[in-house]
Amino acid sequence: MTKPTTASALRQRMIEDMVARRLQPGTQRGYIRGCLRFAAFLKRSPETATAEDVRAFQLHLAESGISICSRNQHMVGVGFLLRVTMKRSDLAEGIYYLREPKRIPKVMSPPEVKRLIAMARALQAQVTLSLAYGCGLRAGEVVRLKTGDIDRDQMVIRVVQSKGRKDRHVMLSPTLLELLQMWWGERTDIYDRGVPRSELWLFPGRRKGLHLTTRQLSRLFHEAADAAGIKTGVSLHTLRHSFATHLLERKTDIRLIQAMLETTTNCPPTADRGADCVSVSSA
Repeated sequence: MTKPTTASALRQRMIEDMVARRLQPGTQRGYIRGCLRFAAFLKRSPETATAEDVRAFQLHLAESGISICSRNQHMVGVGFLLRVTMKRSDLAEGIYYLREPKRIPKVMSPPEVKRLIAMARALQAQVTLSLAYGCGLRAGEVVRLKTGDIDRDQMVIRVVQSKGRKDRHVMLSPTLLELLQMWWGERTDIYDRGVPRSELWLFPGRRKGLHLTTRQLSRLFHEAADAAGIKTGVSLHTLRHSFATHLLERKTDIRLIQAMLETTTNCPPTADRGADCVSVSSA
């Protein structure tokens, strides 16, 4: 009879399976959180789980009051553990997912967006929030921008390997380019030594080699929103929704809007993207 592995060994095996499948770090953390909650519910290693345990855990989540989104995320992680790491497809078959109610996203008016960006206290906040709105970028896409992603000649920004491992181009207005050039003049170069110019983080973080975090960017957004008197349940992602909605209101073709938000393009590999993109720093 095979001896059950320890919880830590099972977790390590699951991490290796996720790495082998090149799952994003955020996805890996979410999967692990779901499995840790499953193990805490069982009070023993998930390797000893039964079909009844899987059913009872899903009932427990329903009764705990967590959101449908969180509940589904937990079960996706548990499903990966059962199906991939433990090779127990028979147990994974008992997993089901709940449909989330469709809600109209919150959208800010153009005057609200203008007021919010104007009330941002620092130039960095003004530039990052302007990119989120003016280009329809996600928070993670803004903070991961590198100087080589700014193409002044074609007036586009390359968004490299974003959600779904997609590359795409987004429009760059002259006003945004001017803001980026102003930011480059203020940007600190304390951690830039030895890094190729095209690979420099456009918005460096507080630690060497790291970019600004999405949490820090979200804090900049809420500080600006509070200063602008906007307190109606908006979030940083609201700027992306507002970008699409305002374009639609201007009679922009919806297919063009979808392309700017999501479509994959034939960008060169990440390592070569500095070759044909003019860095902001050379402006």
